[in-house]
Amino acid sequence: MPSDLIRGWLPVRVKKTRQKNNLEPGSDSVRTGLWIGRSRPASAPAAPSPHLDSQAGTAQSDRMIATTSRPAPAASPAGHSLLRDLVSRPYPAVMGVLNVTPDSFSDGGQFIAPERALAQARRMIAEGADIIDVGAESTRPYGAQPVSAEQEQKRLQPVLSQIVALGIPVSIDSMKSKVAAWALDAGAAIANDVWGLQRDPEMATLVAQRDVPVIIMHNRDSADAGIDIMKDIAGFFERSLAIAAKAGISTENIVLDPGIGFGKTHEQSMIALARLSEFRVFNLPLLVGASRKRFIDQITPSEPHQRLGGSIAAHLLAAKGGARIIRTHDVAETVQALRVTAAIEDQR
Repeated sequence: MPSDLIRGWLPVRVKKTRQKNNLEPGSDSVRTGLWIGRSRPASAPAAPSPHLDSQAGTAQSDRMIATTSRPAPAASPAGHSLLRDLVSRPYPAVMGVLNVTPDSFSDGGQFIAPERALAQARRMIAEGADIIDVGAESTRPYGAQPVSAEQEQKRLQPVLSQIVALGIPVSIDSMKSKVAAWALDAGAAIANDVWGLQRDPEMATLVAQRDVPVIIMHNRDSADAGIDIMKDIAGFFERSLAIAAKAGISTENIVLDPGIGFGKTHEQSMIALARLSEFRVFNLPLLVGASRKRFIDQITPSEPHQRLGGSIAAHLLAAKGGARIIRTHDVAETVQALRVTAAIEDQR
């Protein structure tokens, strides 16, 4: 990491929110600090973990918490500073989306040329991205065509190592362990699995062996309007965490993602966002990626590139609900919105 990015420790007051019910959040504040720059020496003080307590607002969520709340497995004694540093800031870390695909729902084809992908990565870093999430297979819920591991690697090979060389953490967005292993060998630091360790049986073993952070995302093969989506997500997370524990993945390396837009109706995506704080019972960091998702179009008709306002609204609510990482196509606007919101909240 370039040493000129290290600045110093800045004390700040941040808000920790306790959900009183689904409509009336309350808050109090704690003293913490922010290390200015992209890395922090081991001697610098670490900010405390975000407040994870949650009071359920409905009988349904009471039932969910009763079935899922239990002590987390013991974490590895080794310090996993990458993820800890990302999620311990006064406002959520921002993950910039970079798809080197011809068919992603929002930006398919725009960055498949290596020079354009690299330029976009540089731009997102300049705009304040903390992570670059690189994917070479579209996982959009509507009509995505599966590709082989070889094809994914072929798309990644000209550009991934150059993006890694830019100096911030890179996550590999792939459900295939073979692709994830190749990307980790090339310098990627995080595995982002849209099937939460449940599609490729080798993924959990790979993550455990490499001792890297993994994003476990909820998914379904198809949406079902008749299910209790919160219960379904919680059950999925329980299964994924059991797989992770069996493989030996440290809890310090796990992030949970409710999978907005994946295997859900538009209403279910909004329910997951509105009740995000209920997933704090897992005592793990939460990631939300609502950027340009189709549920926004159902509220205000718009094409993907016209959904910036809706994306920011969803992400600000997600941050209030406990999200510690926000995944977005629009980095500059999202960084500004999160930081301004945090600054205003600090004045209460």
